[in-house]
Amino acid sequence: MLTAKQHELIRFIQERLEETGISPSFEEMKEALDLKSKSGVHRLISALEERGFIRRLPNRARALEVIKQPEDATPAPRATAAAAANDVVSRATSMPSANDTSPEPANDVIEVPLHGRIAAGAPIEALEGQSSLPVPAALLGPGEHYALEVSGDSMIEAGIFDGDFALVKRTDAARDGEIVVALVHGEEATLKYLHRDSGTVRLDPANAAYDAQVYQPGEVQVQGKLAGLLRRYH
Repeated sequence: MLTAKQHELIRFIQERLEETGISPSFEEMKEALDLKSKSGVHRLISALEERGFIRRLPNRARALEVIKQPEDATPAPRATAAAAANDVVSRATSMPSANDTSPEPANDVIEVPLHGRIAAGAPIEALEGQSSLPVPAALLGPGEHYALEVSGDSMIEAGIFDGDFALVKRTDAARDGEIVVALVHGEEATLKYLHRDSGTVRLDPANAAYDAQVYQPGEVQVQGKLAGLLRRYH
């Protein structure tokens, strides 16, 4: 027999998985259940895990799977087709049966460091921060990654808009024509196409309203290559 809060939590997790394909964060669970601290969420999850209702997927942030529902639970409503169409990542997850051979729910999420804002315009400072951004693992390849919030419109013709989150693979090497995070004069960062011309480094925008920026090689340091984008719709 589950407690009322355990019922409420397992229903909330299942609904979120069906709506987005991603299990909720501990903060979201705390707010949904009107708990005072995340420690209460930890206790509820541990109890549900011990009783075989949920399991944590190893080596994945924010990854929970509902294995079974309480016998007296009513099925959670599935997300509507319209809502699913508006989600960047949307996968409906059904409960497995003994004969179910469908794959596990694709709710792999990786928490990557979020290091402030980066200019898609005139260079601005890229701030180091302690926050993180949950990213679907399918958007990232091998290697170490971090995220930066885009500020400006100089890369709109490459499909990069103000407010987007640039997912960056950390590297100090890049080929001509790749979109990179370039640190200029050791203190200002910008997101641009990289080109090397006759002993100079040219950072090209993707907006005809902006001019290319030309520097000496020692003035520019590549800090990463664009690996993907996240966009929030409001």
